[in-house]
This record gives sequence, C-alpha cells and structure tokens, in this order.
Amino acid sequence: MIPILFGVSLVNFFIIRLVPGSPMDLMISPTMTAEARSALEHNLGLDAPLYRQYISWLLQVVQGNLGYSYTSYRPVSQIIVDRIPATVLLMGSGLILGLALAIPLGVISALKQHRLFDYLATFVAFVGVSTPNFFLGLGFIYLFSIKLKLFPSSGMYTLSAAGGLGDLLRHLVMPCTVLAINICGRFIRYVRSAMLDVLYQDYLRTAVAKGVPFLPRLGIHAFRNALLSIITLIGLEIPSLLGGAVVTEQIFSWPGIGRLTIDAIMTRDYPVLMGLNLMAAVMVLIASLITDILYALADPRIKYA
Repeated sequence: MIPILFGVSLVNFFIIRLVPGSPMDLMISPTMTAEARSALEHNLGLDAPLYRQYISWLLQVVQGNLGYSYTSYRPVSQIIVDRIPATVLLMGSGLILGLALAIPLGVISALKQHRLFDYLATFVAFVGVSTPNFFLGLGFIYLFSIKLKLFPSSGMYTLSAAGGLGDLLRHLVMPCTVLAINICGRFIRYVRSAMLDVLYQDYLRTAVAKGVPFLPRLGIHAFRNALLSIITLIGLEIPSLLGGAVVTEQIFSWPGIGRLTIDAIMTRDYPVLMGLNLMAAVMVLIASLITDILYALADPRIKYA
C-alpha cells in the first residue's frame, strides 16, 4: 500500500502543477508590487523547483501534516475532516438505497429470465446507467423543488430554520435518490448476471432433488455463491462514489468533499487538492482490503494465513 500511495502522490503532484495558471493569479491585486508578489510566492513555497516542493510536501505528510489551504489558511486535514461527515452521509445513504433496490430486482430478474419482469428490470438498469447525475439532478430540482415545491433544492439545512433531523432528511432526499438511481442501474445487471451463473449449477439441481425448500435454496446455496462477485463490485463502488458525489454535491450545493474538490480546483488550492487526492487513494486501498477480508467471510473455501 505504501508504494502505491507514493506513486499516486507523485503523479497527482505533477499533474496538478501542469494545470495552466497559478494560485498567485487569484491572490495578487493590480496595485501589488513585484517585490510583494515575490515575497508572497516565497512564503507559499511556489518559487522553489517542483521537485523541492514535492519533497517538502511529502516530508510534511509523513509527519501527519497535509499543509495549509492557500485560500482559507486553515489546516488541510481540518478542512477535509469538517467535510467528511456530509459526504459519508450522502454516499452511504445513496449506496444503501441503491443496493436495497438493486439486489432484490436483480435476483428476481434472474429468476424470471426472459419474462416481462426481466425486461422491465433491464430497462430500468439501462435508464439508471445512461442518465448522467447532473441531468437527473437538474431534473429533480425543476420538478420537485420549483414545480411541486416538495423538497429544498440546495444545502444541507435551511438557513432560516433551526435545522434538525427532519430538515436534514428533506435536504437529503433528492441528492441521495440521484446517487441511488445510478447505483441501482449498475448493480441490477451485475446481480442478475451473478445469479444466472449459479442458478443452473449442479449443486442447485442436487438441492432441488433433495427437496430443499425454495427460500433456503435461493439464499444459502445460490445467493451466497453469487455474493463474491457482488462484494467485489461493492468494494469498487465505495471509492468511485466520491467521483459521483463531486457532480451531485455541486448540483445540490451539498457541503461535502465533492464540492470542496470543485472549489479547490477553481481556486487552484494545491494543498487541498493534494490532500483530497491522497484521501481518495487511501479509500481505494482500504476498500480493496475490506473486500479481500469479506471474501473469506462469504466463502468458507477462502482462507488467509
């Protein structure tokens, strides 16, 4: 994991620096003298060669310091920690809702292969996958916020209200549903395919011949064996949700990691971008590790020394 994190940080650092422009473009004013600009650039460390900037940043990261934001002058780690709860709430609720819809639909679709329900579930899956989050989000805002006035269009809480759980849930409904529709569309096809791979295996025919009831046969013998593929996809979905949340959070002004990423890109806040990229890499590695552990829990044949 350590070599991977080092490689990711190296590539991200130099790719970010290749973006046209500089944080200095947003800090200087027309009346700033050349000496003041040079002093500000020196204080931020932007006048040093790129390899020295990277080594300096890496040494700080090893000590647990992600640096300070160029725009708010706050510690990057504190900025990210403040935004994580909102993103975890949105991503977690979207993933849970999407899986709660996709798994039963995919299983039933496999059981009713080439029937009307199977065709309807496949159609729903293709619609969910094909509809971009930004288009779906804008459609939800137009329909449910502007026309029907059922849900607020942006934010996490109503500024003029006292807040509370009810207000939070009303703000969460639309962005959570947008993420869930996309997740559900992808997972219906995967669950259906995984179930079809096991439904016609010899051990299931043996279970039928031995008189095993339908629900135990489906849950213990079929679904558990199909679970390995589903676990892999869930593990890969957890870090990729951060990418989907960038668009969704921006559309609904949700104060999470996704919106922070867009703000950091627009202001060329290098320390924040590097901290976010490093956090995303850590999420991918942790998700892969958890997936490997869940393999052993789902399949007794898999053992780890």
